[in-house]
Amino acid sequence: MDNGQVTERSQLPGCKRIVVKIGTRLITGDATGLNTTFLDSVAQQLAELREDGHEFIIVTSGAVFLGRKLLALRKSEDSTSLRQAAAAAGQPALMRHWSEALSARGLKCGQMLLTRDDMRDRSRYIYLRNTLETLLDKSVIPVINENDSVSIEGITFEENDRLAAMVAATARANLAVFLSDLDGLYTADPRVDCDARQICRVEPDQDHSAAARGAGGPESRGGMTAKLAAAKMLADCGIPAVMASGYTDRVILRIVDGEQLGTFFVPGRPVQGRKLWIATAIHPMGSLIVDKGAVRALRNPDGASLLPIGIVRVVGRFNAGDLVSVVGPDGDEIARGLSNYPSEEVALISGHHTREIPDVLGHIGDDEVVHRDNMVLVTGD
Repeated sequence: MDNGQVTERSQLPGCKRIVVKIGTRLITGDATGLNTTFLDSVAQQLAELREDGHEFIIVTSGAVFLGRKLLALRKSEDSTSLRQAAAAAGQPALMRHWSEALSARGLKCGQMLLTRDDMRDRSRYIYLRNTLETLLDKSVIPVINENDSVSIEGITFEENDRLAAMVAATARANLAVFLSDLDGLYTADPRVDCDARQICRVEPDQDHSAAARGAGGPESRGGMTAKLAAAKMLADCGIPAVMASGYTDRVILRIVDGEQLGTFFVPGRPVQGRKLWIATAIHPMGSLIVDKGAVRALRNPDGASLLPIGIVRVVGRFNAGDLVSVVGPDGDEIARGLSNYPSEEVALISGHHTREIPDVLGHIGDDEVVHRDNMVLVTGD
């Protein structure tokens, strides 16, 4: 353990604040479109773990699926407006069942519906964090879903994997558990490759994207690729994650107890404050392609800002203060940070020394395009 950081399964019992993400295919099941037995099992496990001092946040999918059942929509009826209507119809039913399952065991819950904009704006991000803290302080379990009835970007289920990671980072959770019908990460799709082996542990700098075969079903669109992206985001924030099957008996209890179930994702070095928001809450508006020298400087343990001389090319349009992705010459993302300049000015000063900035732009500007205090390094994909 490094300054309290969890790097081994044996440390999981010490994780107080835990985010549990529930996949759509676990939520659904019986003739009514809801697996109440599963919800009851989750509620019972959380109740038992609460007695040991653990706190929980649930990130749940399933509203669109339930809404489609309620509205009797055919498979061919799949427009954005119909999916949004299904989300609006299904969310109350989904929340009612969660509330019943939890309250039957003496647990209180509160509904939160989020969109990507709630994370992009830093003031709203801080209000969200404060709300989560208050609910947990009052022994209320937040039950969170993406607000699919108004969110066009997040209308696919894969966003809930990313949403769970963003919530875990925002709430400063100690552990994230991703439950689906998959029992972890494999070297290949085990349904079609008899030689596929389960990967029990993933280090923060390991690349397993090739193993992310399309494992999502027709109602669960995230699949392994989305889950790997979420686990990578958590690793960049210093938060461990476990990916396991929700069909495993008492799976949450056993994971928190440190049992070797599913795949354990080892976290990297944790980040705090503004850098945590940069790492998780917003999406890059553009990219800065940099040379090898800039890559070496940024990865230096002492830390370095991104100077214009190391920038080769600008991709996309963005304003000063927007988030940009810093990409190396081989196409790998190196870092993310807030640009001090709009894209047009970055393009003009790229390849120049900082002393040349006033002559190129006609005004005095910052020496750095992205200051290291507003930058987060990204682990390898």
